[in-house]
Amino acid sequence: MDKFQTLTSTCVPLPIENVDTDQIIPARFLKATTREGFGNNLFADWRYHKDGSPKSDFVLNNPTYSGQVLVAGKNFGSGSSREHAAWAIAGYGFKVVVSSFFADIFRNNALNNGILPVVTSEGFLSELFASIHNNPKATVTVNLEEQTIQNNETGTSESFEINSYKKECLLKGLDDIDFLLSNQSLTEEWERKAYKF
Repeated sequence: MDKFQTLTSTCVPLPIENVDTDQIIPARFLKATTREGFGNNLFADWRYHKDGSPKSDFVLNNPTYSGQVLVAGKNFGSGSSREHAAWAIAGYGFKVVVSSFFADIFRNNALNNGILPVVTSEGFLSELFASIHNNPKATVTVNLEEQTIQNNETGTSESFEINSYKKECLLKGLDDIDFLLSNQSLTEEWERKAYKF
């Protein structure tokens, strides 16, 4: 995974509440066993007509909005536990998803795939949506080390919570296996002391 420290980016707004994982990546795409290509099918039923042509009124097809930050409505990622939803978001190029509430399994899947889910207050989220609406070039700055997000249009900032282990993994660009391998010598030393060999 790429290291995540500080990101300043424009945002893609998705002011829809209760977005579930089947809407993020429909079930018909789950047959694939590798992560490649999932970004092309992110929000496929909202993004494309049945003939595969893009729907002009969906935000991902609107050239006005771009960036590595997806700003979503409350209760993002509910529904099934499919990790493919995180694959699709990462595959599209998003590094951060901002919402006032995430489903627990989605939040963990996101962190495991190098995506930072940032939980804000509903007031901050509403202000951010308004800033993006008024100026599609408005940016946010997400500082993982300090655990802050700032709406650069207004100067408003908030702190967010993150599990300390997952924070360390993101800062260092490590997945769970990489983390274990990076601590192999410590593990071996503990085993030598514990089992006296």
